[in-house]
Amino acid sequence: MRFPSREQVKQIRNEFPKGTRVELVSMDDRQAPPPGTKGTVIGVDDTGSLLMRWDNGSGLNVVYGEDVVQKLKPEKTVKTICYGEEQVWESRRAAMDYFFDAMMGSDGSEKQRYTNVYTKLLMGWEVCSDDR
Repeated sequence: MRFPSREQVKQIRNEFPKGTRVELVSMDDRQAPPPGTKGTVIGVDDTGSLLMRWDNGSGLNVVYGEDVVQKLKPEKTVKTICYGEEQVWESRRAAMDYFFDAMMGSDGSEKQRYTNVYTKLLMGWEVCSDDR
């Protein structure tokens, strides 16, 4: 397998920023999710592979030059407000993943803030804040 140049990796990172939703077209791996599985890009490594969180729970990466995905049209954006900081997410799923992880990794009043945002995301709100 030939690795991409730094410039190619930069281009891949621009094309597939964190939160980009994709659908699997093909992956040559016995443990691969089935074609058609949707997932969220959580990063791009130095070999140009997409670091993934598949909707079925799989974490297999999309290997540069081997596997094939197609970008999905962006979902309607969602805005979160936590600790007074506003962030617009291109994908509700990416926001939910972020706040779920934050919720599970915290306790006390911090956990309650993340839970408030996560609950509003689950309910489909367009603006989700950490207030009750």
